[in-house]
Amino acid sequence: MPEISRFYGIRITIYFDDHPPSHFHAEYGEYEAVFSIKDGEVINGKLPNTAKKLVKKWYGLQKENILRTWEQIQNDEVFDKVPPLD
Repeated sequence: MPEISRFYGIRITIYFDDHPPSHFHAEYGEYEAVFSIKDGEVINGKLPNTAKKLVKKWYGLQKENILRTWEQIQNDEVFDKVPPLD
């Protein structure tokens, strides 16, 4: 499960050979949520509100990069890390 970004204690990952729809995992402490790459909404799981807002802000800035990285990982290609939220 490659880490594609990390910021403010939040770890963002995408699994190899993962199922559609395209999504990413966000972990913060003992919390984990799965976010849709299509619209940035939570598909499953839960994060504290502050962490969730940070992930959504990051998603809004990096949507195209996240989708490209998803495709690279699913195609077993070398993937680009997505810039963190500053």
